[in-house]
Amino acid sequence: MTLLKSPKVQGGSAAQPPADPERPAGQPEAGAGDRSGRGRFASRAAGLLGALALLLLVLVLSLAVGARQLSPGEAWSGLVDGGSPAYTVVHEMRLPRTVLGLLAGAALGLAGGVMQALTRNPLADPGLLGINAGVAAAVVSAISFFGAAGYTGYIGFAFLGAAAVSVVVYAVGGGRAATPARLALAGTALNAALISYVNAVQLLDTASLDRMRFWTVGSLARAQDDVNLMALPFVLAGVLLALALARPLNALALGDDAARALGSRPTLTRALAIIAVTLLCGAATAACGPIVFVGLMVPHMVRSLTGPDLRWMLPYCALLAPVLMVGADVLGRVLGRPAELQVGIVTVVLGGPFFLYYVRRRKVAAA
Repeated sequence: MTLLKSPKVQGGSAAQPPADPERPAGQPEAGAGDRSGRGRFASRAAGLLGALALLLLVLVLSLAVGARQLSPGEAWSGLVDGGSPAYTVVHEMRLPRTVLGLLAGAALGLAGGVMQALTRNPLADPGLLGINAGVAAAVVSAISFFGAAGYTGYIGFAFLGAAAVSVVVYAVGGGRAATPARLALAGTALNAALISYVNAVQLLDTASLDRMRFWTVGSLARAQDDVNLMALPFVLAGVLLALALARPLNALALGDDAARALGSRPTLTRALAIIAVTLLCGAATAACGPIVFVGLMVPHMVRSLTGPDLRWMLPYCALLAPVLMVGADVLGRVLGRPAELQVGIVTVVLGGPFFLYYVRRRKVAAA
């Protein structure tokens, strides 16, 4: 009778299972954590490529859809061939507004993501926290009191308004001790006061009302190449700064002490984040008017795909926010035929239900 022998025990522990015969000698076996980490990286990278493809599709639709429908081939021909019958339609009417939608969408999406990380407020948005209203108040003051005209005339005022409101809301909301509720209340109160000021100035100055009535709705229809070229360096600087702040903002989310232990400088990070938001919101809002909910919706949708890691979340925002902005512009052209709905109206119609759903979901989760 053969006895079954138990494995030898050395040092109080059972013998290790045999090595994987397919693994070369001397090569360590990859752990489950490593495999899952590589899987997450691959899925997020693939998601970025998918977001880029979706953005390219929306850009093509923006060039093709309008009062005069163009096929994708005609849109491409009008883009690259100066002798094409569609050249004038594409280059003079649709390409400038498409480029502006791309720039403004990326700017507002990144600004929303940075603001939500900086304030730890899931409702932070350039519109909800009053930054758009600050830009509007500065621009209407420039037009009415200083005779400013066009993007070149009031871009400086737009940056001043965005920076002032950012600092005031952050300070009134409690600074480092700010809570989401206090920031939301401060932003809402300041937004109401500034909008009242804008309306009062417009009622007293009919000339400024005529020049502001399309701008205050939020529109891409009056986009021009020179405006896009002026906005480009500001948006590009804000995008690069926001992306560079991803790691410091990740550390700041752990608290000031933990951030310092990780080599971050919380005060400098906050200051640079406010500068990035000012550049992004000021340039975008001055160019196409105050457009709300883009900076709120996109970071929330992206966070469900990437998690809270800003190193992935912010690049996703930079690609998917223009998808929302340009897509809303295309939708406005389709729904408003033979005229069109302004993109600011479409984003409000889309963003309002999203905002209510999000608030309702948080209440249910907290119950």
